[in-house]
Amino acid sequence: MAEFEVLATRLQAPLHRSPFYEWTFPDGTLGTAFYRIETGYLLRFPDLADFEVAADGLSVICFPAPHVQDATPEHLYLNQVLPLILSKIGKFVFHASAVEVANGAVAFVAQSGRGKSTMAANFVANGYRLLTDDGLVLEPSDQGYLVIPSHPSIRLWEDSQKMVLARNTEAAPPLHFTSKTRFLAGPGLPYCDQPRPLRAVYFLGDGSAQDIIFRRLSPAETLVGWTKNSFLLDVEDRAMMSAHFDRVGALANTLACYHLDYPRRFDDLNRLLRAILDHVATESLRI
Repeated sequence: MAEFEVLATRLQAPLHRSPFYEWTFPDGTLGTAFYRIETGYLLRFPDLADFEVAADGLSVICFPAPHVQDATPEHLYLNQVLPLILSKIGKFVFHASAVEVANGAVAFVAQSGRGKSTMAANFVANGYRLLTDDGLVLEPSDQGYLVIPSHPSIRLWEDSQKMVLARNTEAAPPLHFTSKTRFLAGPGLPYCDQPRPLRAVYFLGDGSAQDIIFRRLSPAETLVGWTKNSFLLDVEDRAMMSAHFDRVGALANTLACYHLDYPRRFDDLNRLLRAILDHVATESLRI
């Protein structure tokens, strides 16, 4: 695991070069800019913090912007920087949530805003244990692939937290730059801290379906889906990208994956949960 250190605050001085990569929010606002520096990489979160990542990914230094809350560096590190670092040191990391089920784990893959955290939270509210909210780490094993637990918390928008989680679920301090709340593992949020074999994968649709729809993806569609939802620190590292595509190809040909779309209605969440569990049980017998 990388060494992580938070140093004194500093202003985000202009950088006289263009980033080699950017993350943007759905509204087009810049979320993260990726730069190359002599020692490795600089990840800039505008007005929040700079993270200097060593070229080998084994150490990270954070310089918070002035006046940000004390919890900001850890929040950004856990949810944004750490998955990128894990990819740099050879781990398989994806934008996905995962929960423990009877025979292993189920993963829900999607970019932000498609409901993967709400899906996981509803499983938790019904007695299943959380494995990861985002930053799904997979490791090859004799059982196919194992889901490796991430930090024991889940982030939810206000509407989801009110409808899904128990009121006594412990929350981390709020942060000024996001309206999401991070909830911590405990009595109201059961957490699985051991790897579990991955049994089923669902790529979430855009919510346009009028009912619950499952569709098995072809290996080519699965390859595209995993690739689009990969955490990757250096998209210009050809050797790393080539190795990543090879591994994603093997993953796409190993485990059947499904496109899942459903109406985005809180009243339907428990019906959706039962449909997913029935689908996992039925399809696992066919594969």
